[in-house]
Amino acid sequence: MYLLQAILLQADSVAVNAASSGMSLWKLFFSGGIFMIPIFGLLVLAVYITIERYLTIKKANKSPDHFLEQIKEYVKKGEIEKAQAFCHATNTPFSRMISKGISRLGSSLEDISASIENVGKLEVYRLEKSLFLLAMVAGAAPMLGFLGTVTGMIQAFMTISTLTESLKPADLASGIYEAMVTTAAGLIVGIPAYMGYNLLVGMISNVIYRMEVTTTHFIDLLQEPVK
Repeated sequence: MYLLQAILLQADSVAVNAASSGMSLWKLFFSGGIFMIPIFGLLVLAVYITIERYLTIKKANKSPDHFLEQIKEYVKKGEIEKAQAFCHATNTPFSRMISKGISRLGSSLEDISASIENVGKLEVYRLEKSLFLLAMVAGAAPMLGFLGTVTGMIQAFMTISTLTESLKPADLASGIYEAMVTTAAGLIVGIPAYMGYNLLVGMISNVIYRMEVTTTHFIDLLQEPVK
């Protein structure tokens, strides 16, 4: 969500500047040259991944209050089927890990812990899905912008070398526009993508911490003496 807000703020600023100079935002976009097309594609990709992953991770981080307490009551009473049904109804990474542990009751604590850890790794993999693409956008968008800057300046210098005495400032406009617009566009996409990536990584770290705490409490529950 922060990524989308940052992009919209940057886009509004560019639009205001473009309007004040008598140039439409659409015309300004195309003045950046061919590199604006992949940069725009990266923008769409970054917005989609950020929103989709944010909602997925936020949902995964939710678990009912007193989840472990309810599981503890079921296990102590020997109501394993009810405990499993409660885990399936909860349907979170935490409940899926505990459900795996419950299914291994009767095995050694090492086997139960290992099975829970394996499920935890799969859950983390699901949460991190597509994050590498967001990291790619954060690095690739500014680089494409800089590449557009180089090609734009090359175009401007070629114009200078060919026109010489009849050179006018307007003759350099297309090359300079391409150089500046692509740089700005690449940074407008890359910086929020970088921020969004780090935000999502932080959210996943919080989920992983809670998963570890949940696993520890469940193993402690199994080691409690039967009263």
